[in-house]
Amino acid sequence: MDLTDVLIALLVVLAGFGLWLTGTALTIWGERRVVAKMQTRIGPNRVGPLGILQTLADGIKLFFKEDITPEAADKFTYYVAPMLSAVVAMLTFAVIPFGGTFEVGDREVTMQIWDPEIGLLWVLAMSSLSVYGIALGGWASGSKYPLLGGVRSSAQMISYELAMGLGLAAVFIWTGTLQVSEIVEAQSGTFFGFLPAWNIGPQIFAFVLFFVAAVAETQRPPFDLPEAEGELVAGFVTEYSGAKFAMFFLGEFMQMVTMSAVTVTVFFGGPNGPLFGLEGTLLGALLAHFYFLIKTVAFVFVFIWLRGTLPRFTYNRLMDLGWKVFLPLGLLWVMLTAAIVVAQETLAQDELLFGIGVVLAVLIALLLVSMLFERRGPEPEDEDAEPTDQSALPSAAETAREAAERRGAKQIEVDV
Repeated sequence: MDLTDVLIALLVVLAGFGLWLTGTALTIWGERRVVAKMQTRIGPNRVGPLGILQTLADGIKLFFKEDITPEAADKFTYYVAPMLSAVVAMLTFAVIPFGGTFEVGDREVTMQIWDPEIGLLWVLAMSSLSVYGIALGGWASGSKYPLLGGVRSSAQMISYELAMGLGLAAVFIWTGTLQVSEIVEAQSGTFFGFLPAWNIGPQIFAFVLFFVAAVAETQRPPFDLPEAEGELVAGFVTEYSGAKFAMFFLGEFMQMVTMSAVTVTVFFGGPNGPLFGLEGTLLGALLAHFYFLIKTVAFVFVFIWLRGTLPRFTYNRLMDLGWKVFLPLGLLWVMLTAAIVVAQETLAQDELLFGIGVVLAVLIALLLVSMLFERRGPEPEDEDAEPTDQSALPSAAETAREAAERRGAKQIEVDV
């Protein structure tokens, strides 16, 4: 590797992290604008055109606020914990290809910072490390309320980390590789001559599993339980203020951008798209970069849209969804994907179709049998209905006396 290679690598790193940081800043501003539109109120519109400098103003305000540190806090951990979420999101983005490949002289430049053979495992490892930032932040504050909030948020992240891992496991079983660039390459081409050969088609359930788990993992609405003001104030960030609180706040948006990029890369072909004969050129690489941006922005909008429309989950429903629904269904989907892959490699096409037909017939038969033997129990009582206060109801004697009085009053009016 000579000096030119080092400069090219440095430029790719700067381009990647510049894109990621700019996207995070625009996401903070865009969320406030979009949610304001959804809720029919005025969003940021004073600082800069369309309020686009509002994010900068918020950052200046937070970083210059009074910095308060609790006396009982573990100082080192208390200061390091807010940085973990942001650093983890940054390291996860390093394996994402954000553009195409072009040639400079005799060198081939790929718009991807790092392409290890364990690419998807790197994504899972980094996302699991973000739990430490929350758990340590709650513990290091030296107060029991942030500690309880940190334990609760950590349990939420761990439960959905498993579902996310199963979604990615199904993809790398399907594509046969962990390397991110090869997963993107496997999604090039078309189905039936006109549909993009993205993983969203054969792995639709893995996509649903992964994306819902990613929303819960980033603790965004409707899974934003740390923000449950009526229960734990603000969860693990109760004792944080100023710049340290801003780092937690920033880490949430960084995770949102990173998870959107991972979703696009794994299930929607990443930078794949029609290049119109520009393969291998700088213009073609920029066109692929444009495709990647459009797809990522679409998923960032979905994150914002969910915040503006869905109510917050309760904690028991959140845990039930993760452990009782997503985990068993994810295991079943991974086993089914592995069975299909093995069948594709070992069976002829007609044998494979026959096997799929037999499996579907068995599933339909089991469904019909379960419907036939389903026992209907008594209708459950409406728990939300308010109990009737019997003492507030008039008795039968009072009702009869009031009716007689009304009849007597009418008779008197007729006599007059």
